[in-house]
Amino acid sequence: MIQSRLKTATSAILHGNNQFGFRAFVDCILDTENPEWFKKCIDLMKQKEAGTIDDNHFYELILNYLSKLSEDISNSSYNATVLLNAKNVSRSYGSGKFALKDISLKINPGEVIGLVGENGNGKTTLLRILAQELSFDAGTIEYAIADKERYDLRTQLIYIPQRTPTWYGSLYDNLKFTAANYGVNGELNQLLVDMLIIRFGLWDYRKLNWSELSSGYKMRFELARTFLRKPKILLLDEPLGNLDVKSQQIILEDLKGLAQSPTNPIGVVLSSQQLFEVEKVADKILFLRNGIPEYYADKLDEKRVTATIVELETMASVEDVKRVFLNHSAFKLTFNGGVYTIETEEPEAFKKILSELANSDLEIVYIRDISHSTRRFFI
Repeated sequence: MIQSRLKTATSAILHGNNQFGFRAFVDCILDTENPEWFKKCIDLMKQKEAGTIDDNHFYELILNYLSKLSEDISNSSYNATVLLNAKNVSRSYGSGKFALKDISLKINPGEVIGLVGENGNGKTTLLRILAQELSFDAGTIEYAIADKERYDLRTQLIYIPQRTPTWYGSLYDNLKFTAANYGVNGELNQLLVDMLIIRFGLWDYRKLNWSELSSGYKMRFELARTFLRKPKILLLDEPLGNLDVKSQQIILEDLKGLAQSPTNPIGVVLSSQQLFEVEKVADKILFLRNGIPEYYADKLDEKRVTATIVELETMASVEDVKRVFLNHSAFKLTFNGGVYTIETEEPEAFKKILSELANSDLEIVYIRDISHSTRRFFI
């Protein structure tokens, strides 16, 4: 597992994907859990900040370190013990009111589960139940975390709500305080805090206060603070809500990479409205409708996909779009006032739809095959 991560970091930098390669490199350093390697990484960052090395030399040194890491550390893999096993969990808010019904899911080490559904369908309720912030009426939840007077469970089971709390003082001081609270003291306290500040792109912001950070960097701070605690299960409620598209992708890549750490693998459940971005990194998708699980499976599960569904955005009129598909009675066209939906029971018909559109004079703004996406459940 570690050797694979080293190859990923090396390949990214060799092919010019420096930002991703650097983050992957820092992950490899964190995987060693070796303070001496922490010092080398931090010193490298300080040299770059001081301007004593340029970008080319910076990445040459990283490649050199990656080569040495490959020699110094052995391959390893993590235990596949299920971290959380929920069976038929239900919660009612009273007769005729909203209810969460029969939710079953397993969270494994290194796994990311995407929790999706329209607003008001129970995503936050489920996360708070899994985090033990809310009780439930029926079902069972088992945690594979050694629990001594609930301390280990409350430390390693972490829920981050959509609105993160205000904190005071500098970002750096807060992270050092958090690390000390969880038993990381002395030189290791500063080294580990510096490493996570580097890992989450907070180096240039480490001396700032809460009010001086954007929403995106506040979320990065919360993640840095969380990983100081070495969590086993991480539950995130709409972590992408206030982020731009690029930041969303980076945060999701970070979560995926950190979840699969050979030395501290974690299970992640995150709720989000950003379906396509979440589906890129999620191993499984749970779709809730009215508090009921309508779909829960591996994201590449093809068994339930028996049709082709395509979203299309164009400035053309409904009549013009219909005219393109006049010779295809099997194609059902609907329009919701913003986006067209083309449906057919014929599987893998996307190429045929593209061909028809290419041969027309319609100007296409956006088109996507959503046959294999949970987006199809929102139609």
